[in-house]
Amino acid sequence: MADDIIVIGAGVAGLSTGCYAHMNGYQARIFELHDKPGGLLTAWKRKGYTFDGCVHWLMGSAPASSFHVIWGELGVLQDTEFAHFDEFAHIVDTDGKELILYTDMDKLAEHMIALAPGDAKAIRGMTRTIKRLSRFDPPIILCARERMGPIEGLKALWEVLPLADVFLGTKGQDWASYVERFEDPFLRDVLTKVYPPGFPTVTVLVVMATQYARAGGYPLGGSLPIARAMEKRFLDLGGQVQYNARVTEIIVENDRAVGVRLEDGTEHRAETIVSAADGHSTIFDMLGGRYIDDTIQRYYDELPPFEPMLMVSMGLEMDLSDHPHGVAYFLDEPITIAGQELNRLGFRHYAEDPHMAPPGHTAATAVFDVDWERWEALGKDRAAYDAEKERVAEQVIAALDARIPGLADAVRVVDVATPLTTVRYTANWKGSVEGWMFSHEVMAMMMKGGMKKTLPGLDRFHMVGHWVEPGGGLPPSAKCGRDLIQNLCHRDRKKFVTTTPE
Repeated sequence: MADDIIVIGAGVAGLSTGCYAHMNGYQARIFELHDKPGGLLTAWKRKGYTFDGCVHWLMGSAPASSFHVIWGELGVLQDTEFAHFDEFAHIVDTDGKELILYTDMDKLAEHMIALAPGDAKAIRGMTRTIKRLSRFDPPIILCARERMGPIEGLKALWEVLPLADVFLGTKGQDWASYVERFEDPFLRDVLTKVYPPGFPTVTVLVVMATQYARAGGYPLGGSLPIARAMEKRFLDLGGQVQYNARVTEIIVENDRAVGVRLEDGTEHRAETIVSAADGHSTIFDMLGGRYIDDTIQRYYDELPPFEPMLMVSMGLEMDLSDHPHGVAYFLDEPITIAGQELNRLGFRHYAEDPHMAPPGHTAATAVFDVDWERWEALGKDRAAYDAEKERVAEQVIAALDARIPGLADAVRVVDVATPLTTVRYTANWKGSVEGWMFSHEVMAMMMKGGMKKTLPGLDRFHMVGHWVEPGGGLPPSAKCGRDLIQNLCHRDRKKFVTTTPE
């Protein structure tokens, strides 16, 4: 007997799709290539330490947030405790001068004015804007575009209208241009370097507003408990997940998706096929590139994805609770990774989370945005690949030891995850961890209706996840699954319902 829905991928979008499907009477089965849920929402254990590859903060930790509702429906909140920090991050320049991004806007303004008194007016203007944005909570209906009627559209407009001047004032403006208002060279320099070129101003301000509103807390336990909670929710609702089950082909008959073929040759049928998997693999491999148009082709030819990530994880026999939990160090001597010179080292420790390391120990990570092509080439020579991972770890530990004395002697375990690691466990194109890079072009496209979740000429097929929700991140992926089932209910003339676990 065929399922109602087959979902490819047990990441956040896939599990969300499955959960809401069962809440609304559809039978769903998920096929996942890895041996655990979560996709990019992942962590792994090494000798008593947990190394987290994803979540540092989660939008929706505040009860008043619309995303809080979604996480509750997906079973994430029942056993999750959130920590909210007074400091979002420290930014340390090559000469040791430091900017602290406090989550309290009054404290941030005071700190920045002490660093740059001549920029007091611009600083106060920025923090006032962030305070205003903290009151904005996007209505849940906003992304369910296929079913938004005039009344729902007016409700959404009502939410946005009080901040129209902010959104219009930053429209088309990237962060580097916004930062030009500061005259102080230190502020201008470090703030410009924090985000990639072309990154939209409003996105940066919304992130800071989320921290100010205490709506983006860190979930104690990190990534894997969230994935396991969503998996449990799906299973409790009656869903099925098959792990170590890589889908190699979406079966199509008469231009209608009717099932999937797995790597082991088995076939499985359903009324509707949903891919929560990598976009490039779905379109060009599982479907052979047969259902595309010029717009879709342009996405993959021209839109840049987020750069892949290299992460050096360390288990330390030392307590770093007195050290800032998140630091961007700018280096006077670059670290060379696969031939690429990098001047920024992102450091994060988890001393505040007792789940991540034994008492008195700390799990920590150093993260770099790296070049995919270099690692793709390096991966063809296993010995060279392994040697480069070891060399990178040595450089990172030496650089951190110069800033945190004693760190090198405290290292008990080291683990290096490269872009090829990301591809091996998630199949994400070019090792990207968030899909398409957020830019003004992408924002404009989203405001006009977003990326289509279907493919031209192919019936009963849908896509969810960060390859159709540009900007990436966990909340949009969770919401994307919710929106799809809401639209399927609308198609099938069913009332869309949600429930929360008891």
